[in-house]
This record gives sequence, structure tokens and C-alpha cells, in this order.
Amino acid sequence: MSSTRRRSDRAGSFSGNAAERAIIDIGSNTVRLVVYGGTMRAPVTLLNEKVAAQLGREIKATGRLAQDSIDLAMRGLKRFALLLEDLGVDDVETVATAASRDAENGPEFLEEVRALGFAPKLLAGEEEAEVSAQGVIGAFPGAEGVVADLGGGSLELIRVAGGASEGATTFPLGTLRLREYREDSDNGVVAMRQRLAGKLKDGGWSKRINSPLYLVGGTWRAMAVYAMEMRKFPLTDPHALELSRQQVLALARKLAQEDPDNLKRVPRITAMRSEILPHAAVLLQALLRTLKPETVVFSSWGLREGLIYSRLAEHMRAQDPLLAGVSHFAASRGAPPQLATRIAGWASEAVPTGDSGSERLRLSATMLALAGMQIEPNLRVPLAIDWALHKRWLAVDAEGRAMMAATLAANGNQLDLPKQLMLLASREALEEAICWGLGIRLARRIGARSPKSLQVSRLLRDEDRLVLRLQESHRDLYGIPVEKDLKLLAERLQLEPEVEIVPDGTVWETAVEDDWFEAVQ
Repeated sequence: MSSTRRRSDRAGSFSGNAAERAIIDIGSNTVRLVVYGGTMRAPVTLLNEKVAAQLGREIKATGRLAQDSIDLAMRGLKRFALLLEDLGVDDVETVATAASRDAENGPEFLEEVRALGFAPKLLAGEEEAEVSAQGVIGAFPGAEGVVADLGGGSLELIRVAGGASEGATTFPLGTLRLREYREDSDNGVVAMRQRLAGKLKDGGWSKRINSPLYLVGGTWRAMAVYAMEMRKFPLTDPHALELSRQQVLALARKLAQEDPDNLKRVPRITAMRSEILPHAAVLLQALLRTLKPETVVFSSWGLREGLIYSRLAEHMRAQDPLLAGVSHFAASRGAPPQLATRIAGWASEAVPTGDSGSERLRLSATMLALAGMQIEPNLRVPLAIDWALHKRWLAVDAEGRAMMAATLAANGNQLDLPKQLMLLASREALEEAICWGLGIRLARRIGARSPKSLQVSRLLRDEDRLVLRLQESHRDLYGIPVEKDLKLLAERLQLEPEVEIVPDGTVWETAVEDDWFEAVQ
């Protein structure tokens, strides 16, 4: 580690996250620097900066990158070089895509980039598709379907299944080129859609896929944001938003006819995306009508995250991305995963996971609940709920987020749940999560999170009773707060609370925490 890096860490440049790796993505529309920290299985974005150079805007007309676009890109890249040097980030991967590979002066431009000290790799269209597919595989373990990565210069389609990808195809249908298809079409949207569908079929994509379609790229994400805003959806992160084919067709039809000036007024949609969205919506109609996917899933993970995921060792790829991300986040806030495992395991015999939840979701909620206790009391519950609902967690759906939020609310003794949770999860799922939260509350209150308190106590069901067993040496841990919390949980479970004092050294029948941890692994 360089001295600059050590100084940066001590100074807390990124709130406790060390800058581990950076990716520079030289695209047809933007040139972007992203600096990552945290665990690389679920990396934290520490810096995300772009320059809208539009390198590919004149390629069809002139075959070249426009000089003013090159100048703008180089200005941004020079800044990136200084930032990375000052931050002490040595692991920098630079890739260039459609504009640089299609333009006749692309090689000369990349030589200028090399002169700054970068080592740009020019990705072929198929390589670009394969790397983006790795991003989807990393974000959605077990993903099966087709990935559609839309950039400024090209559209890539590729199949994913079983952790691998195949059948990559690249099309010159990037957002900077779509306008021409619309302007050249006498009948507007209909003719444009038919021409685009013809291009897809000519490229070998003419059959129904009978699986999800994963949409990758900033323009698709802007569509997801638009859909969420129009539906007043309780969540804010477009990642993992899943809609039916018919819902997305309706969305695409509406967007295809929208005035860009109206789109600019939609929160979180930029002026640049507003101009592009109507044309991209026609392309989406062609994709949906041709491929007929079962559902459509919007992914915020794509090329850049695929570069990181593809470099991971197999054992790191196998990690659960939700647990990896939450554990790193919570550990830096006073809630190490070992403690969360003990607490979740301690409560799990009396408060088992039901039909709606899973042990991985429960452990994630437990880590966030313990981290939330480090916050000022007046901010604790609302901020923790925001963590559950709005941070970019991977491999969790809307109901899972709502269950985590309900767990955090109950841990803070807020049993009147926010109304937004009712829109995301069933009553049964939320009730299960409330019981998780009350179990966490009881476990941490018995002995102020001390490991000893979890060793000398046990919580279990015995027919119609909720029994708290305490060894004789620690009988006085049963104070008034613990009595109240035991009663609160028992009432929720429709059981009678009871305390039993047992001899010191009592060996519990099962090692609940160990069994529970095995189940999570």
C-alpha cells in the first residue's frame, strides 16, 4: 500500500472505505471513472464521475471521432489520472467500446489515452456482451435469460445460464444511432419498430426466449426510474426492478410518444437521457415483440461490475452478494457478522423462519438491526429503514427489502409499520419479519450484546409457552426491560411468556447458533 493510500485511509476520504480499484469506461456517449471499495463481491461505489463527450456522435456521417469530442474526453481523462494518483489507486482497468473500435481514428485516440499512463483495452462487441453478462450473473446468482446491454454506440444481446454466457451478438443500434432510424421512417414509430425488429432477426434473434430479459445500461435504467416515478413506487433504486412483458410494453409505448421536455421534469432523469428515451423505447418495443420474454429485469450491474466479477476467484464468486454487501456495511458500523450470527441463531429456535423469509434474509436484517443501534435514538429507526429500502443491495427483491425494513422497525419497538411496506410485501411476510425484529431486540437486551449472555441463556417454544432459560449465575439478567421484551414477543407469537432458571453449566440440547450458521452457508 502506498504512503498516499495510507494517508487517504487515515483521513477517512471515503467514510471508512478504502479505495481498492477503479475502472475507466470509454464509451460512445460518456467517458466514466468509477472508484470502488468495500468487498469486491458487492463493491461500494466511492466515486462515479462522467464526461458526456459523445465520442460516437459523428461516426456514421464521417467515420471518425469528432475532434471536439476527443478534446472533451481527454480533458476528463487528464482529471481522472490526477484523481487516481492522489487517491493512491493503482489497480485501474481501462476499457473502450463501440466508438473507439468503429472510428477510423480510434487507434490514434487510444494512443493519446495511453500517453496519460492508462492501458486501454479495446473490447470487441462480443467481448463487451460477455463482460456485461458477467455483471448480470454477479448481481443475480442463478440468472437465466437474455442480457440486452444498450450503450451509446451499440446494442449487445447474449444468453446467460448456469453462471456462463453464450451466443453474443452486437448490433449498431446504440442510443446515438437510433434517432436516424426514426427520422428516416415515414410512418414514425411503427416503421422504426419494424426496421429495428428486422435488424434483430437478421442478427439471429427471431425466436421467443421463454425467460427473463435483463436490461443493462443507463438508458434502460432511466426507463425504470420513469416507471417507478409514474407508479409512485415506494423504492428508489431501479436495480432489480422486475415487470411483466405487458407492463414494459405499455411503458415503452408511452415513452415512445413522450416529449423530451416533459421527461426533463421527471425527477432523476437527466436532459441527455430525456432526448434519448423516446427512441430507445421504440427499440425496446422491437425487443419485446421479437423475443417475447416472460419478464423484464432492470440491472444496474453491467460492463464495469462484470470486469470486477470476472476477476474474482471462484470462492469469492460463490459468496452470497447480499450477505457480502450487508456484512461489510454493518461491520464498519459496529455489527460484525459473527455477532449477528449468534443473535439470529439464538432467536431462531423460538422464532423460526417461515414461508416468506430465508435465513440469508434474516441474517442480513439482523446485521442491519445491530448496526442501526449505533445511531442516535431519534434517528435510529427511520434511517435503518432507509438502509433496508433504498441502499443498493444485491440479490434481494422488493418483498425482501420490506421484510428487512419491518425487522428493523420491530427491533426499535416501532410495531406500527410504515404504509409503504404494505405495498411491497404480504401481511404474513411482514408479520414474520416483525417477530424476527422482536427476537433480535430480546437477544441484544438480555446482556447488552455480550457473548456470555447468549451462552448462558436460551429461548425456545414449549407447546403454548415461550420460555427464556437462564443459568443460575445470570438469573439477575432478567430485569424489567427483558421482562417487557419477552412478553412483547410472546404476545406476537400468541404464546405465554415464562422464565426458567437452570443450573450453571447446563448443556443445551442443540447448538442452535452452529446449526443455524450451517444453514446459511
